[in-house]
Amino acid sequence: MLAKFQHHIEQNFFQLKDKKLLLAVSGGVDSMVLLDLFYKLRFDICVVHCNFQLRGKESDADEMLVRETCQDRFIPYFIESFDTLKFSKENKLSIQLAARKLRYDWFQEIISLGFDYVLTAHHLDDNVETFLINFIRGTGLEGLTGIPAQNKKIVRPLLPFSREEIENYAQQNKIRWREDSSNASDKYFRNKLRHNIVPTLKELNTGFLDSYQNTINHLQQAESLVDDASKLVYEKVVEVNENQVEIHLNSLLQFKNYKAYLYQWLKEYGFSAWNDIYDLVEAQSGKQVFSETHVLLKDREKLILSERKSSNNSAVFIIESIESKVNIPLKLTFNKVVNIFETVSNCIFVDENKIKFPLTIRKWQEGDYFYPSGMNGKKKLSKYFKDEKYSLFDKENQWLLCSEDQIIWVIGKRADNRFRATETTQQIIKIEVI
Repeated sequence: MLAKFQHHIEQNFFQLKDKKLLLAVSGGVDSMVLLDLFYKLRFDICVVHCNFQLRGKESDADEMLVRETCQDRFIPYFIESFDTLKFSKENKLSIQLAARKLRYDWFQEIISLGFDYVLTAHHLDDNVETFLINFIRGTGLEGLTGIPAQNKKIVRPLLPFSREEIENYAQQNKIRWREDSSNASDKYFRNKLRHNIVPTLKELNTGFLDSYQNTINHLQQAESLVDDASKLVYEKVVEVNENQVEIHLNSLLQFKNYKAYLYQWLKEYGFSAWNDIYDLVEAQSGKQVFSETHVLLKDREKLILSERKSSNNSAVFIIESIESKVNIPLKLTFNKVVNIFETVSNCIFVDENKIKFPLTIRKWQEGDYFYPSGMNGKKKLSKYFKDEKYSLFDKENQWLLCSEDQIIWVIGKRADNRFRATETTQQIIKIEVI
């Protein structure tokens, strides 16, 4: 296996040469073999071990094995103990998710000390189990392509090797390892698959692991094609603005498989109610679908993706005087000037005698109205928003500059005639949003 492993590294992980590597070693057979292989190939390695304190003396014995092995071979190591149960309760996570978060957060801390990659001992059987878990729970194509061999700084060089190959190598080379007693229990979903389903699949097909690997290779190629097509259509259909992503439905619906494109573009934002998202395409304007971090809104002929923000419609910011510095919620400048220049969207000129400090910046409220510049008479702000084709997000994000609760400026959009400076105005204030 050593020669096969060396060839695998040279062909697929040549970037590891002459790099400082962190090996995640639990004390189990797979990670102890990983350590032995990289030690014999004379890589620059350091070991990291997590003691999650979940199995009492067993956890301590795992730690001792890793410590002794590193000391015997003069390999530097880091060992950290975690109160995993406490962390899982405080963060409302399962034990498995809590341990995973603690482990990888700590890895990131260690790698910042000057290391290049973290190597884990995931192998072919782990990949099969992950495939089956995703398949049973429901997933897209990416969930069926297996554990990635590399994910940024995390590298998994044992993925092509089966558990049987690893155990045979350990026995032949008299490598010490420890068995995690929890692996024998069918309490966990993964263990049920490992003990009951996977052996049956191997019995039905003696070449099951080879067949699985071939299938994964085909699926990964198919995923690459999907990614390429998704990027090409994205350029034709999607417009990215500063704070939101707009999907133009007239262009999207030219593609019969538009649902697949929506899935590809939106999966990274945490959505799960995919049928609700697909229904948005034909829904009335104003309908929304939420994930924990984002919201997808149907607005006329567009779907608009934006981050979820806590409601701040009641927030009011006070401007005490013309000398005040305004940086929140947006940056405004106030300057006395002599002449009126051409008004642009980010700048207005007002008559100082017509406004009264303190001014306020706030969001719109039901019943708000103003006297739009360039028009006769007043207009409800809700009607102005509708005429200007504001989306729900646009309305929520619009700030108003007010004097005694009368609107001076729909900031960045339209000034109010009542406060506008004219050629006869003696005291002119230029207000600009930067």
